[in-house]
Order: sequence, then C-alpha cells, then structure tokens
Amino acid sequence: MKRKFDIAGCFLLFILISACTQNNQHDLGREEQKIITDTLVPITSVVKMVYIPGGEYKPFYGPDTVMAKVIPFVMDERAVTNQEYLAFVTKNPQWRKSAIKPLYSDSNYLKDWPSDLQLPKNAKPNAPVCNVSWFAAKAYAKAVGKRLPTLDEWEFIAMADEITANARNKKNYSDAIIDLYLQKNRQYNEVKLSKPNYWGVYNMFDLIWEWTDDFNSILSTNDSRAGQYDDKELFCAGSATSSTDILNYAAFMRFALRTSIKAHYTICNLGFRCAKDTAIKLN
Repeated sequence: MKRKFDIAGCFLLFILISACTQNNQHDLGREEQKIITDTLVPITSVVKMVYIPGGEYKPFYGPDTVMAKVIPFVMDERAVTNQEYLAFVTKNPQWRKSAIKPLYSDSNYLKDWPSDLQLPKNAKPNAPVCNVSWFAAKAYAKAVGKRLPTLDEWEFIAMADEITANARNKKNYSDAIIDLYLQKNRQYNEVKLSKPNYWGVYNMFDLIWEWTDDFNSILSTNDSRAGQYDDKELFCAGSATSSTDILNYAAFMRFALRTSIKAHYTICNLGFRCAKDTAIKLN
C-alpha cells in the first residue's frame, strides 16, 4: 500500500510542478470558442452508446460536503479506434498530420503514422487511437454528431466495477486500477477484450488515458460543471484543490495527468471516447 501511495504521490507532485513551469501556455478559454473554424465533413459512428441515468457523486477534488450532479447522458461503450480516426481524417484533410495547424496540436500528433492515410505497420485497427490532441478529439466528436464527455460524466462512470455502480469504498478498488495503469504498452491492445463495467462501458482503465471536455478545470476557481472557465488558472496550481478521498491513488494519477497537459498536447497513450446528451433511455 505504501509503495502505491509513493507512486501516486510522486507522480502528482512531478506533474503539478511541470505544469507550472511551462512558458507557452495555451489560452484554453478563448481557443475553445474559436476551435474548429473549418467545415467538418460528417462521418457515421457505429459505436454502441450506453445510457447513463446520472445522479449525484462526490468528486475527488473540492470540499468534502459538495456533491456533483450528473444529468442523464449516453457514452460510447469504448474508445475511438485507429480505424475510425483514419476514416475521419480521410474525409477531413485539415486534420491530417501533414495539414493540422500548430495551434491545434504539437509536433507528435499521430507521430507513428507513416503518412497521412496510413496506420503504423504494427498498429491494430481496433486499438484505440492515441497521439491526438484535445482539439482533434473535439473535431472528431463534432463530425460524428457527439461531444467529449465532461470530467464529471467520466468520473461518475469510473466509480463502477463489474457489478456495482459505485465501488469506490471497496477495499481493492483503487489498487486494482493502479495495477492496470502500471501495465506497459497497454494502449496497443484492441478495445473490448476485457469485461465491461456495471454500466456496460469497456476499458475505462486498462487501455488508455482519455480526454474529457473540461479536462483541466479542477484547478479553476470557478465551477466547471456550470461551464465556467478561468483562463488564468487552468494550467497552474494557482487555486488550491483538496481531495475528498486521499486513499484513491488511482484518481490522484488521473487528476495529476489532467492538470499537467494542455489542449494541444499529444501523448502516446492518450485517446478519447465520445458522449452525447439525451433525455431518452436507449434500448
């Protein structure tokens, strides 16, 4: 147990420090408003979406007495794959690796792809796409008529194990997730090879880290769940946050990552899945 606390604690400290030493910070608040000015060609998504009834949950961060409310929504049962992203850039050339604007991605965007329309030689078509920025993920989601999940939506689903909607109080809940996080090269595996959780959602922990729409809003003084963003504090620990569950080391690692990255970053094991608003339960 102490070993895992050390891993998570050191990881969190390193990430927070590195986040605050970056000089070329992106102004997410303004860029979010002007993102994707080019016309997107719609594409069809065949991914099954899972109905999530919503409810209240205690966020990992913030005052211990505050409950976050999650309204009903639908979530893709799995992450977007290499094959699906290839279909997206095929119809939307402005998002190909040779054409993407530097504003929207760093130089590692799709870095393993040998060309604009060619997957890496050893890449599995049904493995999750990685090395895509938040901007690119947003563009894909818009093209398929969806959006990125919010942080609260993602974390609400992440509370579940295979049999329980909220497993956070189970003894081995966090340890089991950390064991998955520590597996090397997990991002190269295909989606849906493991069992789904209580909601029918696959691979929340065993493949990749995932973008959320408001991924870095936990460091803002405003309430991100109300759609308010404070540009000055999005990327640096200028506003203090406190954990409501100091033993949830897996959540420490997720929030450490989110507070360290910027919207144009691409990482070899960071991908995404899509969500959508709904008031109707899917069959």
